[in-house]
Amino acid sequence: MEREPFVIAETERGRIAISPDAITQIVGLAAAESYGVVALAGRGRLSRLFPWGIKKGVDVDLRADGLAIELRVVVEHGLKLAEVAETVRSRVRYELERMVGLPIASLEVHIEGVRH
Repeated sequence: MEREPFVIAETERGRIAISPDAITQIVGLAAAESYGVVALAGRGRLSRLFPWGIKKGVDVDLRADGLAIELRVVVEHGLKLAEVAETVRSRVRYELERMVGLPIASLEVHIEGVRH
């Protein structure tokens, strides 16, 4: 099912919209490049059957008050989990504000595992 694009600007000449998939890719890349993250973690059996893709482990929804984002990550063993989660949140928030400009209502980071 195709979701409606998120409108990020509207003028008398038209509107600028971004697809949910594009936002998901921005979030996934920013999270994957964050210090301490070794993988994005999907949910459910299908995720284990098809473990590839940057959109795995990212849920994005547009609410009245802004974007609601949930991330599931696997973190490198030996690091402080709270610090890694905060680094991920900061990086994702920065990239979204820089590239998209939509407000972020919530940004949750779930640590699904730890790996060497």
